[in-house]
Amino acid sequence: MKITNYGHACWHIELASHQLLFDPFISGNPLATHIDIDKIQCDYILISHGHEDHIADVERIARRTNAKLISNFEIINWFGAKGLSNGHPMNIGGKWKFDFGTISYFTAQHSSVMPDGQSGGNPGGFLVETPQGNFYFSGDTGLMMDMKLIPSLLKLDFAILPIGDNFTMGIEESIIASDFIECDQIIAMHYDTFGYIVVDKQIAKAKFEARSKNLIFIEIGESLTI
Repeated sequence: MKITNYGHACWHIELASHQLLFDPFISGNPLATHIDIDKIQCDYILISHGHEDHIADVERIARRTNAKLISNFEIINWFGAKGLSNGHPMNIGGKWKFDFGTISYFTAQHSSVMPDGQSGGNPGGFLVETPQGNFYFSGDTGLMMDMKLIPSLLKLDFAILPIGDNFTMGIEESIIASDFIECDQIIAMHYDTFGYIVVDKQIAKAKFEARSKNLIFIEIGESLTI
């Protein structure tokens, strides 16, 4: 499984036979100007919620690749009205078996509204079960007790969690979340993009290490193979 960071909360996961793209926000990210959006390939685009900094490049990428969109009912309908009809709607607590593996749409504590003011439905995250490994992409969320349910649903190999604070969990909350989900391999996201969410990476790593956990930073445009 090859994991590529495209900045903020945008991740590309390359499986044995399929490519997944999460929350594409690249063109508006000043830290990701070196990323060529039109070279990104994907079979599926997974969208956690409707905020601009998670969907800005969905339409551009989906029209070129014909990737299937996976998100909640409201977001799939919103993009459907734009002519992107290749979508799979979900809602909190549901799961579906796709050709690459099984997706569960898990709750998130956040907000969700589309750029035009329409409802973005309930924000969520994704539990992803594949033959190559299992992981949790939390989306934007605060710390929540619901995370304690995850180990009973899926044994995780790693999790992608926000650490930037202010809009989402901060470092300390993400450490607690890693306890809740019983996962010690954490990939950091949703930090540094804006002034509100700048973090000290060395301090963040040290705090995780003090709890015998591994916090992984992947530079934008770089990849890690698990």
